[in-house]
Amino acid sequence: MSSGSGSTRSPLGSPKRLSALILALPLLAFTVVSFVVPLAQVFLKSVHEPETADALSLSLRTLEDWDGTALPTEETFAAMAKDLLAARENRNIGKVATRVNRVHSGARSVLVKTGSRLRRVDHTTADWRAEMLKIDDEWSEIAFWIAIRDAGSRFTARNYLQALDLQKSAGGWIERVDESRQIYVTLFLRTLGVSLVVTVVCLLVGYPIAYTIANASTRWMGVLLLLVLVPFWTSLLVRTTSWIVLLQQQGVVNDVLVTAGLVGDANRLQLIYNMTGTVVAMTHVLLPFMVLPIYAVMRGIPSSYVNAAVSLGATPTRAFFRVYWPQSMPGVTAGAILVFILTIGFYITPAIVGGTSGQLISNMIAFHIQTSLNWGLGAAISAILMVSVLVLYALFDRLVGIDRLKLA
Repeated sequence: MSSGSGSTRSPLGSPKRLSALILALPLLAFTVVSFVVPLAQVFLKSVHEPETADALSLSLRTLEDWDGTALPTEETFAAMAKDLLAARENRNIGKVATRVNRVHSGARSVLVKTGSRLRRVDHTTADWRAEMLKIDDEWSEIAFWIAIRDAGSRFTARNYLQALDLQKSAGGWIERVDESRQIYVTLFLRTLGVSLVVTVVCLLVGYPIAYTIANASTRWMGVLLLLVLVPFWTSLLVRTTSWIVLLQQQGVVNDVLVTAGLVGDANRLQLIYNMTGTVVAMTHVLLPFMVLPIYAVMRGIPSSYVNAAVSLGATPTRAFFRVYWPQSMPGVTAGAILVFILTIGFYITPAIVGGTSGQLISNMIAFHIQTSLNWGLGAAISAILMVSVLVLYALFDRLVGIDRLKLA
């Protein structure tokens, strides 16, 4: 005798659940294509550099058993000559030399010069070791051959070490690079510091604005919201460049200060192309991301709560901080997370108004992707930045709790 509870059910559940899954498939596919796949490529590119291994395959094969205590054998010199001549013929010797140069400074010129001059050597009777030592003394340096072997690794942590201002010593130890070359950790710390400052300033400015809008009359509420949203709808590039007009030494802000007698004409303030310009412009751009979440929460807070606290003997200030402020915290935390995360990845504003001292880590990522073409290092910096954001998010969740962000 069969039971109703023993009927076979589809693994996908009810037809409604199956329909929901089918409707979600386009969104899932879009997420995979536009986010998961590029993210995986970033992580892979940060550790996978096969170009040197492919171009110098003969040389690297002979270096596998080399102990690094003396110069490689004649076989290795001959293999290197063949690899360089083939790379020159294939027109990729410049790319290979550039990658080796990232491990050993000056290697690019040596490899390119050697590949060019070896074309004139008689390949049938050539003493490749003697010919290469004659071309450049660098071929007699053991450290140079070690650098070639290290650069030939298909998978390497070199980009992550460089992104953290670290390097591998000749003895295999991890050590800090020279102080003059320590730039990335400084930029990471500067980015986190600027993100924190911009978040705090946006909160100090945005909270009163959100409170005013939430407690305004219906007619004025629409006007005030429009004033917040119009800059939000304006092009980011336009808003950023407008601050150049306002903050430059002959700009509006300095003119007002000079006219008011607060600053002498010869002592106009330098407010642009530095960290001040970066913080001011980024605060203006990101302010709506703080105001709108706080306003959304404040709209749901009945004014009768504060009135009841006052009627029971609390001062307006005490009633605000004991009754109103705790109820607005979900909006505050949501806005703070939005502003902080957006600030960490900001690129256009620091690039335009930041100058040298106002650059953030995102500008260094853009430099390696667009200018130096060191995509591996750019990918490593991006991965570290993303992991840092996830760690901070997890820390916030543990200390505060994401469940507090319910806006309803």
